[in-house]
Amino acid sequence: MEMTNTDSLKEHLITTDPEFRELAREHGKYDARLRELSALAYPNDEEQLEEITLKKKKLAVKDQMHEIMLRYQKQASVTH
Repeated sequence: MEMTNTDSLKEHLITTDPEFRELAREHGKYDARLRELSALAYPNDEEQLEEITLKKKKLAVKDQMHEIMLRYQKQASVTH
């Protein structure tokens, strides 16, 4: 599978930007827990609420990561 520019930018930011690295870690943590919850055959009310909350948090983190990527791309295009 070929690595896209987006993937390479994410990898670069994970290694160079502490804020992005923390957001990526959080995103992964939320994703792992969501996979656990979606594997439950009969989730209880609390688990269903947790799933909804985690989906919102995961999306918010993804949006923050996207903002950092856009900001980095904009800076890179200005300096080049």
